Amino acid sequence: MIDNKKPAVVFDLDGTLIDSDPDIMAALNRTMVADGLAPLSREQVRRMIGDGAKVLVERAYAARGKPGGADALAAFLADYNAHAVVLTRPFDGMEEALAALRDAGHAMGVCTNKPEGVARDILDRLGLGGFFAVVTGGDSTPFRKPDPRHLAATLAALGTNDAIMVGDHANDIDAAAGLGIPSIFVSWGYGQAQGSVTAHRASELPGLVARLQQEAAFL
Repeated sequence: MIDNKKPAVVFDLDGTLIDSDPDIMAALNRTMVADGLAPLSREQVRRMIGDGAKVLVERAYAARGKPGGADALAAFLADYNAHAVVLTRPFDGMEEALAALRDAGHAMGVCTNKPEGVARDILDRLGLGGFFAVVTGGDSTPFRKPDPRHLAATLAALGTNDAIMVGDHANDIDAAAGLGIPSIFVSWGYGQAQGSVTAHRASELPGLVARLQQEAAFL
């Protein structure tokens, strides 16, 4: 049961909840090869993830000296949407961590730059959708992380301003900072950000959330 006295916990998706880069890379490379371009390595693709599909395609094509236009984006999205959970899995221990947060009474949401419909479908197909009361995607509002208004829309849908952001990217940490709410940086993801609080395993998340909640109570 949700406890309204406890902060909500909002998660990023790719690189935080789920290890999705194998399927992203496969779809992106199929798109590029079909366009006569050499494929990218996993490390290259990981560094490009986090700002939505349009920016991902632009970065990938730029790495091969070619602009990635609307046709390339449409081809990538069609391929990826059809193959989004072939290799994608929740990170180790994530389901247990989410269950612990749910059982402790925290409302939970997802704020991702991935399109909302794709994000919801992936979460449902991986058995994670039931944990989240709200999912806001990169097309849910006019704003995208790191713009704090994207995260603010998630909190508004959750009906609270009291929350903790969990993410692997500077976009997540910066969006939380823009709203003046605490964040937890997860070190297992794709981003290069750092936060004042870091989780190295999913199993650490419930304890870190409880710690931040306790610290906030004494402010």
